[in-house]
Amino acid sequence: MKKIFVINALGEKEPFSLNKVYRSALRAGASKRLAQLITEKIEKEVYDGISTQKIYEKIKNFLFETEFKTGVRYSLKEAIRKLGPAGFYFEKYIGEIFKKLGFKVLLNQLVNGKYVNNYEIDFLAEKDRQLVIAECKFHHLINSRVDLKVALIVYARFLDIKKGGFFKKFRIRPMIITNTKFTSQVLKYAQGYHIDLLGWHYPENRGLEYLIESEKMYPVTILPSANSLILSFLAKGEIMLASDLLEAKREKLKNLGLKEKEIDLLKTEALELLKDNNI
Repeated sequence: MKKIFVINALGEKEPFSLNKVYRSALRAGASKRLAQLITEKIEKEVYDGISTQKIYEKIKNFLFETEFKTGVRYSLKEAIRKLGPAGFYFEKYIGEIFKKLGFKVLLNQLVNGKYVNNYEIDFLAEKDRQLVIAECKFHHLINSRVDLKVALIVYARFLDIKKGGFFKKFRIRPMIITNTKFTSQVLKYAQGYHIDLLGWHYPENRGLEYLIESEKMYPVTILPSANSLILSFLAKGEIMLASDLLEAKREKLKNLGLKEKEIDLLKTEALELLKDNNI
């Protein structure tokens, strides 16, 4: 196969990799045989200058045609991106994940420090007298990175809050949560000053995508029929997880503004995604 270059999300050229196609299908849960079939199909259809987004769409469509559940799981990163653009839904979604993990969660709180009052805190999560003070950084561009400036602000704010004694009864720790990745400077700084990080593929083998997959806490945006209007209705009812949608009473969903046909389709999709998980 002659060398082919693709255009990534930043508009830059990069060499096309069949191995990336194969591995991405495996990560979504495809069998080795199915991943190989997808790789062979893409190899026939790829051309010089094709966008990585176009390749993604081809893989997703093929998966949807062959294994619906795998196709939906392949869409996880895109589903997280659909929680934007403002990031408010992302904060609510992360809050629901932490609740499922046994935390008490408060969003968008004002907290006083020793020298500065009314810090705007995206996310507070408490469990066993341990309190996470987190900054949620949502990026619409999936190749964006959380940079050092964010880590510096988070840690400086944390120190002032800690000295202020607002949370005397708790062991508090700072955290940064993102739907993308961190720069190498942030990783080094966070390690040195004990800032917890949760992002895409970080920590290694325990990142956001691993947490979602292992605990089956898929966002409702991963369901093919969940458009922006439906998402606004579901968010109003604090329904951010596909599992919560599946368990929700039809009457509640109708009161939020969903139509019967929309409810049927959403529940069918959620059941197909989660049916092996005893939900």
